[in-house]
Amino acid sequence: MDADTEISLARPSDALALAEMSRDLIEVGLGWSWKPSRILAMIEHPESVVLMARTRLEIAGFAIMEFHEEHAHLNLLAVKPHQQRKGVGKALLEWLATSARVGGIARIELEVRADNGEAISFYESIDFRRDKVLKGYYQGKRDALRMVRHLMTPEMAAQRP
Repeated sequence: MDADTEISLARPSDALALAEMSRDLIEVGLGWSWKPSRILAMIEHPESVVLMARTRLEIAGFAIMEFHEEHAHLNLLAVKPHQQRKGVGKALLEWLATSARVGGIARIELEVRADNGEAISFYESIDFRRDKVLKGYYQGKRDALRMVRHLMTPEMAAQRP
């Protein structure tokens, strides 16, 4: 990641830009479901984190993760094409994984389009493993691959209070 790229929490004023990135980079061919109001709700929700990577000129990428009792769910991860392969996505996910681990979360789950080999390879490179295919997951149109990253061993998870 470039030295001038900063990781920070999203603000309510960022909701429109993040929703547009979701529409243009993630939801292509599916219809727009992550609209500004939904992004804003996630920014304001106490059990979620909306994280951004910002350069001096633009938002390079963002991630949205919800925290549950034993696991976290990565809802969205987007990095602008010209910012990819610079460590932006990895930096966002490592920030979130560290937060989850500190919070006692045992694993992170996500879904990715089953035909998105590039994204699947990226997630595998940062310790996510393939779990199962979810037929018609995306609006009944496209299959998803669920992926999981364990943050603690099953033995450690079983010892949690």
